[in-house]
Amino acid sequence: MSESDRPIKQGVGRAWPLLVGLPLILAVAVAAVIFTGGKERPPLAEQERPPQPVEEERPSGGGREGASQNGAELGHPALGSADAPVVMVEYGDFQCPYCGRFAREVEPKLVEKYVEDGTLRMEWRDFPYLGQESVDAALAARAAQEQGRFWEYHGLLYENQPAGFSRDRLIELAREAGLDAGKFESDLASNRYEAAVARDFQEGQRIGVSGTPTFIINGEVLAGLQPVGVFEDAIERAEEEAGRGG
Repeated sequence: MSESDRPIKQGVGRAWPLLVGLPLILAVAVAAVIFTGGKERPPLAEQERPPQPVEEERPSGGGREGASQNGAELGHPALGSADAPVVMVEYGDFQCPYCGRFAREVEPKLVEKYVEDGTLRMEWRDFPYLGQESVDAALAARAAQEQGRFWEYHGLLYENQPAGFSRDRLIELAREAGLDAGKFESDLASNRYEAAVARDFQEGQRIGVSGTPTFIINGEVLAGLQPVGVFEDAIERAEEEAGRGG
């Protein structure tokens, strides 16, 4: 069963710090305008659900994440086995400081403890709601994914959050990640990954995501940056339930 097919359990979310109230609502609204070109969209409940991209696997030891002939065909960036009993989906924004802390402080521990032994598969979803630079960084990460370097680029983006994500900076980070900078720059300029990023954002809205980071672990929602122990408890609980067929 893919993570998109799992029911989301109610009443288990946790509020993220600071990202609440009117500023959050306005930020999501601005992101929606960026993706729709200012055109009015029907309520989410009335929209046709966008087609789901084919999920791509990148085992912890390396490998490509699903290069495509056009950006709309990119799969979800993922770390871990497709057969892992626990799947953790993260909706993230590359400008979000809490996402950055998760990527730098928590994620490496989860990869070492659970991804490498086949327990956990981590999947990324774009939710770039904090402005145009968030959108640009998301598109740049998808250009890196096209070259099989999403996770390397993802790490560099979070390491360099304070510097901002101008187009020149994104290209500089591509070189640092070992990407073909010419292809990266051309792909980024073409906006060919906009459909993949917009699809994640719209799907997040559809299921009720309203801030970052938001995690869904076999249907259990964890909202916001949490101590590593909270993730460990949720992962081990999900593994136990999966073993019981729950």
